[in-house]
Amino acid sequence: MYLTKEKKEEFFTKHGKGTEDTGSSEGQIALFTFRINHLTEHLKQNKQDHSTRLGLMKLVGKRRRLLDYLYKKDIERYRSIIAELKIRK
Repeated sequence: MYLTKEKKEEFFTKHGKGTEDTGSSEGQIALFTFRINHLTEHLKQNKQDHSTRLGLMKLVGKRRRLLDYLYKKDIERYRSIIAELKIRK
C-alpha cells in the first residue's frame, strides 16, 4: 500500500504536534496533500478512472475547507503550512 502507518506518523510528527495528534489541521492538510498528489499521478496514467477522479475532487474539497478554517482561525499557521507544502490557493 502506498500509505503505511509509519508514513502517516511521519506526516503528523513533521506537520502536527506529535504522532498521537492526528486531529491537527496541519497534519490532516499534509496527509490530504500527499494523497492528492498520489491520485493525480494515478489519473495521469488512467484517464478513464472516473471513480478515482470523484475521490480526488472530494479530497481537494476537504483540504480546501481545512485551509479556509485555518485561514480564519490563525493566519500564521495557514501561511506556514502553505509554504511548507508548496500549495497555492
